[in-house]
Amino acid sequence: MTFSVSKQAPWSDRRPAAGWLPLAVILLLTVAPAQAQQPAMLRDTSFTTYSAYAKARKQHPTSSIARPPVPASIRSRTNVPYCRLPEGRELRLDVFYPKARRQRPYPAVLLVHGGGWRSGDKTQHHAMAQQLAARGFVAVTAEYQLSQEAPYPAAVQNLKAALRWLRAHAHPYGLDTARVAVWGFSAGGQLAALVGTTNGNPLYETGTCFRSRSSQVQAIVDVDGILAFIHPESGEGDDSKGLSAATQWLGSSKLSNPELWQQASALSHIGPGTPPMLFINSGVARMHAGRDDARRQLTALGIYSEEHTFPEAPHPFPLFNPWFAPTLEYTVTFLRKVFEH
Repeated sequence: MTFSVSKQAPWSDRRPAAGWLPLAVILLLTVAPAQAQQPAMLRDTSFTTYSAYAKARKQHPTSSIARPPVPASIRSRTNVPYCRLPEGRELRLDVFYPKARRQRPYPAVLLVHGGGWRSGDKTQHHAMAQQLAARGFVAVTAEYQLSQEAPYPAAVQNLKAALRWLRAHAHPYGLDTARVAVWGFSAGGQLAALVGTTNGNPLYETGTCFRSRSSQVQAIVDVDGILAFIHPESGEGDDSKGLSAATQWLGSSKLSNPELWQQASALSHIGPGTPPMLFINSGVARMHAGRDDARRQLTALGIYSEEHTFPEAPHPFPLFNPWFAPTLEYTVTFLRKVFEH
């Protein structure tokens, strides 16, 4: 999934103030006391909500960045450490949850951002997480190791650790450990699908973070994320003009190591233990390569799936109006359907 270099300020959806030096990769300096011990690291800021919107509005001038008011019925905790990496860096997540406590705990959703496995950040889906929390979910946005820091399968292993953290901290948030979903957009959708189709796979269960807990999910929401890297619809792996995002993430070309590219494809892991899946897509076929094959396999296995497509929408549609609200509704309706029975 390839994104053009942005000239926007990092970590922001606003226009950069005068004096900003635009760089594709910047040195992230952490200044908050709680993060003072975090090692400096390179960040690719080529994909931000604003840079995506600046591109999308050329074809969709009436669209806008989705910024609904923060619901008064929710609470939040941000930059919560969920796993310390062997080199000492802490991975962090943000939690949004209902204020009201009830006898039956709330289902949970882990949201995974996109950005070609090398850019983007966990704040990009705060609006979606906040709205999910207002609808009765514990919604979490988590960072994960991007390709410049660590190649595949590190990101998948990180997200499995985040799921284990969720279960280890169920009580403070009123979270139901038996009803956990993973939701992802673009590269995050690919990751969500891979996380959800590899329940119990030891390849992705590494490290010491909350290993006594389960990382299994009971539902998957894939928003414009590919299911198969090597597929007639896939556009991944074209290195003719430089290393593609997928090649950088996987650490080898699909010609030199096709087995690895197959291993990283959720389509290769669908089986009897795969949970129900929801696919929400733009009309860009390469962004859901393998989806139709996946749905056929799920149907043959008797596993429920849904698909909803916005044929006119740009790829980053869940970040923008008018697609944000229906994406939220499709997500909530699906999760209630598979969790409430």
